Amino acid sequence: MTKILVTGMGIISAIGVGKTPTVQSLLNGKSGIGRIKHLKTKHLELPVGEVSCDDEELKIIAGYKSSLPITRTSLLGRVAIKEALEDADIDNRRPRKMAFISGTTVGGMEKSEQYYHDFLNNDLHNDYISLHDCGACTDVIAKQYEGKFDMVTTISTACSSAANAIILGANLIKAGYVDAAIVGGTECLSKFHLNGFNTLMILDTDKCKPFDKNRKGLNLGEGAAYLVIESEESMLQRKIKPLCELSGYGNACDAFHQTASSSDGEGAYRAIMQALEMSGLSAKDIDYINAHGTGTGNNDESEGAAIMRAFGNNIPPVSSTKSFTGHTTSAAGGVESVISVLAILNDFIPANLNFSEKIETLSFSPVKECVHEAKLSHVMTNSFGFGGNDSSCVFSKL
Repeated sequence: MTKILVTGMGIISAIGVGKTPTVQSLLNGKSGIGRIKHLKTKHLELPVGEVSCDDEELKIIAGYKSSLPITRTSLLGRVAIKEALEDADIDNRRPRKMAFISGTTVGGMEKSEQYYHDFLNNDLHNDYISLHDCGACTDVIAKQYEGKFDMVTTISTACSSAANAIILGANLIKAGYVDAAIVGGTECLSKFHLNGFNTLMILDTDKCKPFDKNRKGLNLGEGAAYLVIESEESMLQRKIKPLCELSGYGNACDAFHQTASSSDGEGAYRAIMQALEMSGLSAKDIDYINAHGTGTGNNDESEGAAIMRAFGNNIPPVSSTKSFTGHTTSAAGGVESVISVLAILNDFIPANLNFSEKIETLSFSPVKECVHEAKLSHVMTNSFGFGGNDSSCVFSKL
């Protein structure tokens, strides 16, 4: 089996721009969830995990100097991919064949909704029409690195999008199509998906409390995160030091409901078991689970049931870092994979903020406070999307 190694990472979310601020926020228990600042909406009663920078500030951080229009989703992606490529020293030591695979659902929607009436009545903002779709956002991110990528594509499977981008990238490397892949996702907040989740009545008007008996729903967030993954042969050829190994992954779809998870967590269980089987690990080998943990009544019981079924009496520490970043939807698998690798590299387990009372049907409680000096060899991260599309990844220390 071809080893898949992580050689670089980049991240931006409500808890920081870059890996170092992200680690500090997690170690200090500093959540980024708060009052809406940038999104133009009347629903200010809904707390979110919003990136603190406005679009102009993001352009500066991303080094975007073009006069051409760009969406917030693409800007967030450009910030994250810039750090990831620098981390893996791609500019100086480029892999022979490289793919860019990005997960997103919102795409350029936040600009489309902002300029919709202009689209109908004048030509002032027509350039944004072509930037609406998911693939266009990925292309805009990739254009900055024209000539570097031998393949560019987009994954859109709701909240499992970025995790599925990681899985696709790994499969392409194993099949020999590419030597390396930049994988993850990006998503900005929009009125459309804020109102959509609100219509489903699964948004909390306070800070979310995943895995708590009295949870009321999720807080939406925004952000982007990418990992550079490559074969061992590519890593050796480039003479670069790996951060960790992507040792296993799995994807399953139980197709239970358009927006709800099955009560027994069948799809989640199958994804978890596939990831364990591929990694060659047993339940007792996993040192920490970075849970999907949205804070909704449905998800936390469903995911909890899947964890109990898969791990039995060997349930490791579990926490949801959505209590820090909010639910970054299509970017979540990237954001939480980077956080999982950061936990391995910095020897800590992030807290599950705001937890107070155990869910009666679950045999475990999440980690209430950050665990320092934790020795983590294998970490699992879960990303579960609408329609029962469920993915799990295992990252292992080298």
